[in-house]
Amino acid sequence: MDDAKRKAGRPKSANPKNVNVGLRMTDEQYQKLKAYAEKSGETVSKVLLEALEAYIK
Repeated sequence: MDDAKRKAGRPKSANPKNVNVGLRMTDEQYQKLKAYAEKSGETVSKVLLEALEAYIK
């Protein structure tokens, strides 16, 4: 496809995240997680991914 005809949008990621994992937690756990994310200026997803990375190292 010609560059001029390409649709605008988000560029392709070098490391796409294409696996979706569900997680069940209590309301209390979620509220603590949400409060931590807001306090640190991050999304809940980013907090969970960083915590997982730290745990599995």
